[in-house]
Amino acid sequence: MGVIVKEGTCAHVSCTSAVRFVKSLRLLGLGVMLCCTFACFAQDSTRPESASVQNPWWARFVSAEDMEKTASQQYEQLVQEAYQNRALMGPTAVQVIKVRDIAKTLIQEANRYNSRAQHWAWEVNVIDASAVNAFCMPGGKIVVYTGLIKQLALSDDELAVVMGHEMAHALLEHSRARVAKTMATQGIARIGGVLASGVLGVDPRVTDYMAREGAGLLSLKFSREDEQAADALGLELAARVGFDPRAGISLWQKMQALSKGAPPVWLSTHPSDVSREQSIRAELPRVMPLFERAQHEARVKAFQLKE
Repeated sequence: MGVIVKEGTCAHVSCTSAVRFVKSLRLLGLGVMLCCTFACFAQDSTRPESASVQNPWWARFVSAEDMEKTASQQYEQLVQEAYQNRALMGPTAVQVIKVRDIAKTLIQEANRYNSRAQHWAWEVNVIDASAVNAFCMPGGKIVVYTGLIKQLALSDDELAVVMGHEMAHALLEHSRARVAKTMATQGIARIGGVLASGVLGVDPRVTDYMAREGAGLLSLKFSREDEQAADALGLELAARVGFDPRAGISLWQKMQALSKGAPPVWLSTHPSDVSREQSIRAELPRVMPLFERAQHEARVKAFQLKE
């Protein structure tokens, strides 16, 4: 028996397929456009040269007040736990006095980079623990661990560079930005997964996995950029109040010796110690004049000289 083909059927099927193909291309193009748009936003990283946080796009996602309130609550909990474990060092401890003196000096320049800093209730505490760590939470909540000072045998200049770096994270509102960027990244990654699943017929379990993994890698990239920005601003902050920014070189040489066996830079939230040392050397021509000016002003004040 012969096969009967109705006239126009092939043309109709062909036309329908073409329409579906065009729609698929449009949807895929929309997905690519969204991802490219976000990639452009993702490059928005507040640098020291901007001198302040200038209402970037991510500021609309998370309020500064909410971040500072949450940080204050978490900081209070951390301090209370350290106190209960007898790890919170008292105000007369030598290390506490040193850390607070350095912090007080650095805070004098904080308003230059973020106008909100003048309203922050700055707090500085030292916790007796082996962790080689320090941080400054949103709103100016600072913690330094004795392990950082002892294991690296930090000089005052090196400690000032570390604290300047951590304060820079708060002044540049990196925590707030990271939360907002993560929200945006995950949202767009899910959209891309849905489009790939619906348009290309890919298993949705695969697209979901790739969406989650892709979002994670983008978030790591943000963190590395934040670290580099905080390095640069931390050096500038320390130099402005008279601490030698060249201490950043010896600091990261010590960190490199201590952190052998660390994960590869592309899987870490921090740049490698070698790359950080190189970045610090590149920043020195910019910040050394600030240090020299601060040193000169200190000498003038000490000897009561007039320029």
